[in-house]
Amino acid sequence: MRKIIVLTFISLDGVMQAPGGPEEDTAGGFQYGGWSAPYANESTNSLMLKQMEPTDILLGRKTFEIFAGYWPQHADYWPGINQVTKYVLSNTMKESDWQNSVFLTGVEDIKKLRNSDGGDIKVWGSGELVQLLLKHDLVDELWLKTYPVLLGKGKSIYSDGTIPAAFKLTESHITPNGVIFANYARAGQVETGNMGA
Repeated sequence: MRKIIVLTFISLDGVMQAPGGPEEDTAGGFQYGGWSAPYANESTNSLMLKQMEPTDILLGRKTFEIFAGYWPQHADYWPGINQVTKYVLSNTMKESDWQNSVFLTGVEDIKKLRNSDGGDIKVWGSGELVQLLLKHDLVDELWLKTYPVLLGKGKSIYSDGTIPAAFKLTESHITPNGVIFANYARAGQVETGNMGA
């Protein structure tokens, strides 16, 4: 079975919307796009490069469109991104010019992919997809990058449909400017009176 690893940037109040730039995702009138940029430095960049080691990736349609519009021309900054398989969950897109793109239509396709042979699958961004994966207990690891900002509103990584689950910390780093890189692995079910500790 392949591991599904969710990687995301989040604020202290759990917002994951548009960390990269002002126009990335303005849905709901979100005005704080690019909130992670002021914290970029040699330390965060080094940790990010480690997380960007080539593996197959799974994306929601919106994130895929952003990636497909940028990364094919900027692969020097993400070696291997054009060669790995990009799995895309979408009911509307069926094809792309970006090489090695494969389209999935639902949870059953993701379950088949997870149960196939191969290496880890990383999920980047893709808020609605992440919520779907958490709802169906399909997340094996969470690699969170928590930034020392409160945004007050915006799309969250979590939703009311998230299945209770215990995770254990497997790796962590704190950058000098307060960004927390923390990796968590699935550690069983949540039991009454026992959160998996």
